[in-house]
This record gives sequence, structure tokens and C-alpha cells, in this order.
Amino acid sequence: MRSNFARNILDALGALALLLGFPVLAAAQAKEIVIWHGYRGGEKAAFEQVIEDFNKANAGKVHASSLAVPYDAFADKISAAVPRGKGPDVFIFAQDRLGGWVAAGNTVEPLDFFLDASTKGRYLKATLDAMTYQGTTYGLPLNFKVVTLIYNKKLVPVPPKTTAELEATAKKLTNAGAGKFGLAYWYSDFYYHAALMNGFGGGVFGPNRKPAVNSPQNVASLDYLLKWLGMGFLPAEPSTALITSLFNEGKAGMVFSGPWFLGEIAKGVDYGLAPLPTISENGNKPMRPWITVEGVYVAAPSKNKDAAFAFLKYVTDLPAARVLALQGRQTPANKGIYADPQVASDPILKAFRQQVDVAVPMPNLPEMSMVWTPVTTAMNVITKKAATPKAAMDQAQKEVIERIATLLKK
Repeated sequence: MRSNFARNILDALGALALLLGFPVLAAAQAKEIVIWHGYRGGEKAAFEQVIEDFNKANAGKVHASSLAVPYDAFADKISAAVPRGKGPDVFIFAQDRLGGWVAAGNTVEPLDFFLDASTKGRYLKATLDAMTYQGTTYGLPLNFKVVTLIYNKKLVPVPPKTTAELEATAKKLTNAGAGKFGLAYWYSDFYYHAALMNGFGGGVFGPNRKPAVNSPQNVASLDYLLKWLGMGFLPAEPSTALITSLFNEGKAGMVFSGPWFLGEIAKGVDYGLAPLPTISENGNKPMRPWITVEGVYVAAPSKNKDAAFAFLKYVTDLPAARVLALQGRQTPANKGIYADPQVASDPILKAFRQQVDVAVPMPNLPEMSMVWTPVTTAMNVITKKAATPKAAMDQAQKEVIERIATLLKK
């Protein structure tokens, strides 16, 4: 009876308050945000742990849920769904599509309004640069991937620090007749060649975003690659499967690859990681691989942008970075995590962190999508010695310019 009487009194007071125009206090409802990502396996488990931790820290205020999207369809799904307001509040993707999404409009929210100096200062510089397009920051860097030197410790006790040392070691390990090679990497793939291209001072674009694939520096890097091919320590017709097989069978002493390769290494192989060697023939300047950065973006149509940005700050801060590094085996963009004793003592995480200091962000211009096919064709022609580097890259330059002109007309 008492409880009913008390409830009736409260109901009456609430009704009176409404009649008199006084606000009635109600339990605040947590804002719901949805995050799209492309993680699988251990990376997915670690990311879900971070989301769980975020929800505990923001109970009653923000609640995040996630959806794993098949990676092959991820970029197209973002491009189709997000501008129409049918997508998530937050999504995670590499920087190579950023310029295209900005140009398309209503896809990624500019973040400079939300950012303060302390947040911007927490990241490795190259990773934040990758999230910047035409002077505006559109995402916060989460993790990065970069190519480095991976070597078989049994065959290569001390990794080479210069290309002169690499060449000497590679030649000693090579016995082409027995299918053994000192070095194996996908040298005909433009992504992997970028380490030499950037090391020689080349690049894809020059001033004012003009294509420069046939620059003297790019041609010099390809001439140098042909020199390596002439030395015979690289396998013919490289592919991911061949390189993995050679390394696992002890038939390749060294590989240029990234973190994705580590999961393919057989359990019995004792391997190490080291920075890519400096280029002896170019004043010992470092090889400079491309860095690809997984950015966390706020979807422009999101109705909960403040809550979405709160998630961006959380997932790129130190507690989340520690989970992603140690449980997900990822390489966070937050530079402070590498001072963590457990992370600092991890040789794999340490090696990738060292390589970032000389890495170059892969271009995030919309025009980059017009570069891959012509330059890939040129790389194949060059490595098969069907044309000189200059002739092949002149042809690629012509095709890139034509493709970009067509893109700009659309």
C-alpha cells in the first residue's frame, strides 16, 4: 500500500510540474554510435576489447557498437553508403582513399574544429601527415603499416646496414640453380619499389599535384633495380606465394615486406627485423618505403559527431594503443606507446617503429587511383627488360596524365 501511495504522489507531482512548466528530470540516454572496420582474427578481438573498454569508461553517455565489413568491398561500401546517410558514425580505412572521399563530399568530417594541440602532438608525424589533405585534418591516425627488412637469422646473422653490404651478403647466399636467393621481394610491384624510388628522391607527384612518374630520380631508382637483377640474387617472376615459400624453406635469406608477411612465416624459421639498408650508391641516403596509415574518420552525415570524436580520441590514446599493440599485434600511430616497457622490449614493434622515421606517406590525392595501372604496366615491362626505364616511364607518364584529365572531366 505504501509503495502505491508513494508512486501516486510522485505521479501527481510530475503532472503538476508539467502543468506549471517546470522541467522533469529524466535518465539521460546514452548516444549510440556505430563503427565500421575491416579487422579479422586477433586484430578484431583487440579492437572489440577497446570498444568494450570505451563503453565502460563512457557508461550512460556514449555506447559504441561495431560492424566488421569484408575488406574487398569496404571502400566501395563507404563510398556508396556514407554520403547517403546510410553508413556508420565512424569508420576505419587507409589514407589512400581520403582525397577521393573529400572530393566526393559528405563522406568525411573535417576535424580541425575538434582538435587541440595536445591531441595533434600524440602521433608520429608521418601518420598525422597521412590524415591531412590540402591542409585540413580529416582523420586521426590509428595504426600504420610499413615495409622493412625481414631476415633469416640462420642465414644472415647480422642484417646489412647498407646496400653494399646487402649485395655482398645476397650474392654469397645465392645459388640460382638450386633455387636459392639472397633477397626476395615483389620488386615488380610499384608499392614495394617505392622504397627505392623515394630513397633516390623520387615520387609520384611534383609541385601543384602534377604527375612526375618519369622524373630523373624515379628513372635512376629503376636503373638501380636493373643492376640488382643483373647481379642475379633476386628470383624471377616474384609473387607473394613464391617469396613466402622461399623464405619458409630457407631458400631466401632476406625479404622486404611488412607486418602482413609475419603471419605467413613458418613456426620453425628464426627470423629478425631490421631497418631497410641505406643506399650506398646514393650517398647512403635511406631507403624510404611508403607508410600506409589506418585512419579513424567521423562520417560527415553522423548525427552524433561529438560522441564520434570522443571515440576517435579514445581509440588513438595510450590505453587503447597498448591493447592494439600487445593483443592485436598492430603498430599504433601514438608515439608515446613505444615508451611502454612491454612495447619497447618487443623486437617486432620496435623495428617497425624505427622504419617509420624515414617512411613517406602514400599519396592520398584522388589522382593516385589513376597512377597504379600505367605504372604497374611499366614496372613489368622494365623488369622483363622489354623497354628501358626511361621509355617505359615516359609512356606511363603520358597515360597517367590522360587518365587524370578524364577523371577531372567527370
